Amino acid sequence: MSWLTNFVRPKIRALVRKTDVPENLWDKCPGCGQMIFHRDLEANLRVCPQCGAHMRIAVKKRLELLFDNGTYERAELPKVEFDPLKFRDRKRYSDRLKEAQSKTEEQDAIIVAHGLIGGLKAVVAAFNFDFMGGSMGAAVGEGLVAASDLAVKERAALIAIPASGGARMQEGILSLMQMPRTVIAVDRVKEAGLPFIVLLTDPTTGGVSASFAMLGDIHVSEPGAQIGFAGARVIEETIREKLPEGFQRAEYLLDHGIVDLVVARKDLPTELAKIIGLLTKQPKQEAA
Repeated sequence: MSWLTNFVRPKIRALVRKTDVPENLWDKCPGCGQMIFHRDLEANLRVCPQCGAHMRIAVKKRLELLFDNGTYERAELPKVEFDPLKFRDRKRYSDRLKEAQSKTEEQDAIIVAHGLIGGLKAVVAAFNFDFMGGSMGAAVGEGLVAASDLAVKERAALIAIPASGGARMQEGILSLMQMPRTVIAVDRVKEAGLPFIVLLTDPTTGGVSASFAMLGDIHVSEPGAQIGFAGARVIEETIREKLPEGFQRAEYLLDHGIVDLVVARKDLPTELAKIIGLLTKQPKQEAA
């Protein structure tokens, strides 16, 4: 019995034991269902090599992609009151904020950076979808205002890159107030004779799409990005009609004149530099 227990059984268990494989080695494409090795996916800028589906990309990775040599400077953003309404649902809002800050190592859902794109000065206000779904609260509103002020000061193009589920419900009316504030911030840039470019990414919805995200001089989008206000199901239930195929996707909006360009992720730096060059009279500079 000891021979079976001590020798045979361990051998059998070793043969049938499942090999421990890290779960994050492979990603499944939401478009075609293809399993993609994570290193290959990252090397391809998180675009499926089979069907071209553009998956969401980390905000810092996006900034590195856009700016020349991946170098940029971050702007320090104004501080806002922490949990102004002392809101609580299943969790305290303050706890949700702390969790998001710990997870992303960021203070809120926006990063403002400035540098060169194709040798031309640009200020970029990019949303971080990993921070509470990129929702827009007071801190995000302050970030957009700071970005517009910086663009005017630097005489640079302002590029907004929304990736958001909309207004942040835990801040109530304070969140909704950011809609007119961001519109005014965009107006300042336009009044200064500077271009405001919006790069629409997946998803751009709710109060973000209902404010500054639809006020660009040029609207560029990544392929397949979801862009709209209310969800498709809500719209169908309201109008009691079936929506067209691809409704609220970048290609559909391009066909209907809401989006000006749909550009693959790898081509974005070149296309944005071309647009900035056409809309400004900046001399080209060399990245440091």
